[in-house]
Amino acid sequence: MSEPVLTLHEIIKVYNQSLPNAVNVLRGVNLSVDKGEIVALVAPSGAGKSTLLHIAGLLDNANDGVVTLAGQNMTDESDSRRTAARRSDVGFIYQFHHLLPEFTALENIVLPQLSAGVSRLNAEKYAHDLLVRVGMGRRADHRPAALSGGEQQRVAFCRALANGPSLLLADEPTGNLDPETSDQVFDILLELVRGTGLAALIATHNLSLAARMDRTLTLKNGQLL
Repeated sequence: MSEPVLTLHEIIKVYNQSLPNAVNVLRGVNLSVDKGEIVALVAPSGAGKSTLLHIAGLLDNANDGVVTLAGQNMTDESDSRRTAARRSDVGFIYQFHHLLPEFTALENIVLPQLSAGVSRLNAEKYAHDLLVRVGMGRRADHRPAALSGGEQQRVAFCRALANGPSLLLADEPTGNLDPETSDQVFDILLELVRGTGLAALIATHNLSLAARMDRTLTLKNGQLL
């Protein structure tokens, strides 16, 4: 059996650690996500799920504990090595799409590939293939302002997969959408994740969406249940 794509071991995160009002957000969190597995992370606002995702995606450092990504212990790696790992191994999706408004849907997916050294021709071909997979082939030349909320988020999904990550992290990926559009967009997300076989950790308030994933973890009082 292959090792997990992501492992968090005894992760501790404290804000204002040296002050009397220190906030213990994560209290010894343990987590693993395997290739091809989709895990739901459920927690109320302010419970620390975004912090957990940021630590898993190497955007933030824990006060203690070990983060292993794609078989590599990233805990004490340099900033440059962590940046390189984020670029090659992690795809991020947020509640708001964060697309660059001056670029088209296609260009928003091409840019991260160019930064990873992919040729423009190959980047454009792969970007177009991704857009076709999510039903956006005919909208490739539209800028974000000309797209609906659901269309914008589908482009954001494609951008997250542009560099072929091994791990997808999503923070309330359908939180800005109405219920019907949310279900439709989530169908597409599940299809993309299962089709590529990557590991996915998806934070959501929506229990019906969580029930459609392989397993659900609840973050409560700084620990996973």
